[in-house]
Amino acid sequence: MIAAGEEKRQKYRASGWWGDQTLSDMFLANAAAYPDRIALVDAPNREIFAFGEPRRLSYAELKSDIDRLSCILLRAGVAKDDVILAQLPNISEFVALYFAVAQIGAIISPTAVQYRSHELKSLIEIVEPKVFVCATKVKGCDHVKVAQSLIGDSVRLMTFGPDTPSGAIDLSNAANDKDADTAILLDHVAANPVNADDIFTICWTSGTTGTPKGVPRSHNHWAAVAAAGYEALKVEQGDILLNPFPLINMASIGGITMCWLTIAGTMVLHHPFDPAVFLEQINTERPNLTIAPPAVLNMLAQNPALLANVDLSCLRVIASGSAPLSPDMVREFQEKCGIIIVNVFGSNEGMSFITGEADAPDPELRACLFPRNKPYQSPYGVVRSINIESRLISQNDGSVIEECDIAGELQIRGPSLFEGYYGSPEQTEEAFTEDGWFCTGDLFEIAGDGAFYRFVGRCKDLIIRGGMNISPEEIDQLLEGHPALAEVSAFSLPDPTLGERVGLAYVPRADNDVTLDDISEYLCAKDFAIFKFPERLVRFDSLPRNVTNKVMRSEVRERALAMIKEGN
Repeated sequence: MIAAGEEKRQKYRASGWWGDQTLSDMFLANAAAYPDRIALVDAPNREIFAFGEPRRLSYAELKSDIDRLSCILLRAGVAKDDVILAQLPNISEFVALYFAVAQIGAIISPTAVQYRSHELKSLIEIVEPKVFVCATKVKGCDHVKVAQSLIGDSVRLMTFGPDTPSGAIDLSNAANDKDADTAILLDHVAANPVNADDIFTICWTSGTTGTPKGVPRSHNHWAAVAAAGYEALKVEQGDILLNPFPLINMASIGGITMCWLTIAGTMVLHHPFDPAVFLEQINTERPNLTIAPPAVLNMLAQNPALLANVDLSCLRVIASGSAPLSPDMVREFQEKCGIIIVNVFGSNEGMSFITGEADAPDPELRACLFPRNKPYQSPYGVVRSINIESRLISQNDGSVIEECDIAGELQIRGPSLFEGYYGSPEQTEEAFTEDGWFCTGDLFEIAGDGAFYRFVGRCKDLIIRGGMNISPEEIDQLLEGHPALAEVSAFSLPDPTLGERVGLAYVPRADNDVTLDDISEYLCAKDFAIFKFPERLVRFDSLPRNVTNKVMRSEVRERALAMIKEGN
């Protein structure tokens, strides 16, 4: 198990970024203070994508569910620091499982519902779980069958839902003895105290190389990464938060869930992403804060008739990220809907840049810039300080970049950063410099007066045309405002003369279609450098995306080149 060294622990505790409170402690404090407040709300279409009627749980009811699950895990032999691999949709039982695991000091490794045996086999080999938890019913999936083919006798299968398979533990209906279970739980907690420095989660990177990487994070890691969002997201005590991202990554856990814990709020779950259901939940649940992918916000901004049927007055803030934001979209929401779009750039490893209204009142700047070395209030109230130190390193000579408008790889360190990939010292060594900085693989440049960063792209995504570096993200960002385009993804085309040229994969909006002349005319109006213009269009029905809704540019390129070769 990878854990922080003593020197690092002392440093971050002294600065107020790390402390003694676990995520279980935070929840139990909320449950004691607000037992009757609604803590958790299932999606209204839960029975369609999973099983059972949607549940609305008070903090007291959720605590009871957490205690029940804690005792089932203990009776099944789960011990402190054992790993539980969980493949569940966004249902209330998943949240309860998280906090049951936190309460007994085990480790939860959440994985995407879309994963099948190819991906799961690698994850199981890496973390060697004691338990695999899944649902007996998830639309379009047979998680039980896949799990049974992989886990063998060494891993215990536990399920939520009807028709529990033979040999599995039924987490939905397992019988319990309240008095005996209470004694079991109290005895275990007393004998196995949980430290805030203990690893709580092992999440997974999207694996651009095709190899999954486990990211261990402690309770203190989560507390530190969340602090940056409190101010920008304008969270208030008791807020209602709509969570449409899967409970497996930084956006959902570090963003919405940690805010929910901090303000003892109500978390409304959503799955899978469905614009109609999402808008229905805004109308009925009246959230104050939500998150949404840029593609969804672009779609809504360009469909005023759709928005006209939704009362958005409850929303103060919508956080968005995972791809560059369209400045036009950010301005539309602010000026026409009175909603602040907050720009977020994060990763499971601990990256978290957040640009709120106070950082950049101008919506066009907020869409493109992130505060550089901004101080935040530490979770334990010691001082306002920086939770993510950062620097840019030249791709040419390895020097530190201090000038504006020069692209370099972002490297970070600080209390929100993980310690290294689980069970993979080689990958950890490759990811960290000798002096302890994490190499993000993201290209940024210092912008404006030096107080901001601007995202340029991924190191390996750069298109180099005749020696000139071109960011595909920059092209995507501009073309997202094109009225005839639903989705776009720029990619590199091999060229014998210039090395590479710019290709563009696109999905037309409705019955519209576009030509290269249309694209060039639009980019000319934006005063965009001509050498960055796309020189080949490839039409897609939809762009391939990973489980966190990011466009997989490498797969776009592979498909596009194959289509070009076939003459499509």
